[in-house]
Amino acid sequence: MASKITPDVELDCLGLYCPLPISMTKEGLENLEVGQVLKVVADDPAAEEDIKRWAKRAGQALLKFEKEGTVLTFYLKRMK
Repeated sequence: MASKITPDVELDCLGLYCPLPISMTKEGLENLEVGQVLKVVADDPAAEEDIKRWAKRAGQALLKFEKEGTVLTFYLKRMK
């Protein structure tokens, strides 16, 4: 059984389009302490690639990604 990820903060980006989901994710993660988890929910199709690419480039951990219909859910852990 997979362990459940409990986010410290949740960010609702539904109905928002590029560049808002990625800029809000970046700001949201910067406001967390190292080791804390941010859950981001978005429905902008571009957010899937944008957030995954940004997390890798910024050295942040994408713990889990889920896609249900048009709703994208990211669990990101602040690493630095």
